[in-house]
Amino acid sequence: MKATARRFQGRPSSKAERAPRAIAFGHSRREISFWRRLAAQAIQQVPTPFYLFSADPLLGAIEEMDAALCTSPVPVRHWLSCKTQPLAPLLQWWQPQGRPIEVVSEYEFRAAIRTGFKPPEILVNGPAKHRWLPNLADQTMIGLSVNFDSLSELKALLPCAKQLHWRVGIRLQTAQEFDPEHPGQPTQFGFTAAEAQPALRALQRAGIHPEIVHFHLRTNVASPQIYERAIQEVAGICQAAKFSPHYLDCGGGWPPRHTCSHDGTFYAAEFDAPRLKCARELFPDLREIWLENGRFVSARCGVLVISVLDVKDRPGMRQLICNGGRTMNALVSSWEQHELLCLPERRGRQVFTTVYGPTCMVFDQLARRPLPKTIRAGDHLIWLEAGAYHLPWETRFSHGLAAVVWHEAGSLQITRPPESFDQWWGRAGASCA
Repeated sequence: MKATARRFQGRPSSKAERAPRAIAFGHSRREISFWRRLAAQAIQQVPTPFYLFSADPLLGAIEEMDAALCTSPVPVRHWLSCKTQPLAPLLQWWQPQGRPIEVVSEYEFRAAIRTGFKPPEILVNGPAKHRWLPNLADQTMIGLSVNFDSLSELKALLPCAKQLHWRVGIRLQTAQEFDPEHPGQPTQFGFTAAEAQPALRALQRAGIHPEIVHFHLRTNVASPQIYERAIQEVAGICQAAKFSPHYLDCGGGWPPRHTCSHDGTFYAAEFDAPRLKCARELFPDLREIWLENGRFVSARCGVLVISVLDVKDRPGMRQLICNGGRTMNALVSSWEQHELLCLPERRGRQVFTTVYGPTCMVFDQLARRPLPKTIRAGDHLIWLEAGAYHLPWETRFSHGLAAVVWHEAGSLQITRPPESFDQWWGRAGASCA
């Protein structure tokens, strides 16, 4: 799994921005051919912009993770991170395979239930769930797995947990979890080491035996050592509290292989699967290790397909104006670079090009890199690795939501048609009526 670090070569020699060299994102010819073929088929059925998702790459991601963790001392269970890709066909594909789902909100919980997930197949994480979970916790909700995030949440949910025989645990905040914008500050999630013991005692006094210990790092975890340090810290907190969990829930996102930052550093450059051999020694009663790797699993299963509406040739820069972009469809492009394909395929001399969306914001830049000068208005662009966090962060900035197309078992299904003006205005302009 380990990738080789690749960076842009050369630096601007003045304040004027110069074009970086093209990046080799590392997709195989088979992957590129797969998405070109599917996008060409979908364009015949639905107007751009649209998201195109496929079930085929998902199994590959799970198989890759299983192979990387084959030396784990205990079984590993993969939970589908619903927040990463809240897409009904994805949940409908995942559930019949007997795979469980992790949710962090009321809407995700209701989506899981409506899809057919049974309570024992649902893991509830996230903060402040005591404000919504009791309203849904009827007698059919027996056997949920719930990780408490605060002492007030724990106390409020204790009656439900006891009555409905929930499998419960606590989320711990480790030193490896911090605010990425302010690294010196902690996040708002979980129990500190000092808070953990009172929380565990409260569960025991209520006659509930906690079974899960949970921690979450962040997305695009840079190295396996970060996981390993977090596991050791969690083990120390559990030992001090005389708590021996049955399930170790390791939240946090393994980085996908084919995305990089704007300086050209690949997020997976230094990443390999964390070594879990110590888990059995640190947690003697451990039965399973749980993973919720939404980005690693889902990113590869989707692309964004847009059309070039206009072309402007400016000194030192070619500009492509498209009907989809960062503001509406791909917020992650503000810090990530993904492979960008042209349909039909264009060759020839490459020039420094910026790909813009259609909104009236300079921020609306999907990509800025060398692209073939032969790209013209009417061509289509395919932005890869668009299966993680794109639908949750989609906007209606002066436009309707994009169409969504799902591919499974060789066929395409329009899961969501493009949003019409009446639908857009009915939502965005309701207060103006």
